[in-house]
Amino acid sequence: MIKFYSPIKNYLDKLKVTTFQIEESRKADLEQIADFIQAQLKKDREAELIFICTHNSRRSHFGQIWAKVLADYYEVSGVKTYSGGTEATAFNPHAIQALVSMGFRIEAKNSGPNPQYEVSYTHENTAIEAWSKVYSDPFNPQKDFCAIMTCSEADEACPAVFGAARRVSLPYEDPKKADDTPLEAETYLERCKQIAMEMAYVFSQLKS
Repeated sequence: MIKFYSPIKNYLDKLKVTTFQIEESRKADLEQIADFIQAQLKKDREAELIFICTHNSRRSHFGQIWAKVLADYYEVSGVKTYSGGTEATAFNPHAIQALVSMGFRIEAKNSGPNPQYEVSYTHENTAIEAWSKVYSDPFNPQKDFCAIMTCSEADEACPAVFGAARRVSLPYEDPKKADDTPLEAETYLERCKQIAMEMAYVFSQLKS
């Protein structure tokens, strides 16, 4: 059994009773992701998800990280998660801080304008590699994946995501709107929690 860090485990336990807050229209989109995962696993294939946003700096990283965490929490094996953008920038420090405040341990592996990070959430060696990259980066799967578009700008900029077996539009409001305002930390944490709740719904469908 996976030993999550205590703050994360406590939060995940509470998520079980919050998914009723998700709008029905959102649930239909989330169920497309669950259906893709189920179909891949039934074929004894890995279910690979790429969360795509314009800059791969905020929402797409939240999606990648929480999807992996929730897959582990619900014991759905065979799921791999990735993120990418239509351009590369950097994993945003405010997004990193939101995750740290929830109990993740995030360590930079190098320095520079676009550092690579290890995001840890368990007492086992299960760190997630996170840095900003384009969605077609060689690190990411190149075919038979589910492309999850987390912002409307990326959805419009990528009329075709080459190699995707399924594409799901799942836009989230950009927390960047609150940068340098008194609501900055609150807004990033709100978006982080929204994405966690919706990923919990996806994986709870696979276990129901």
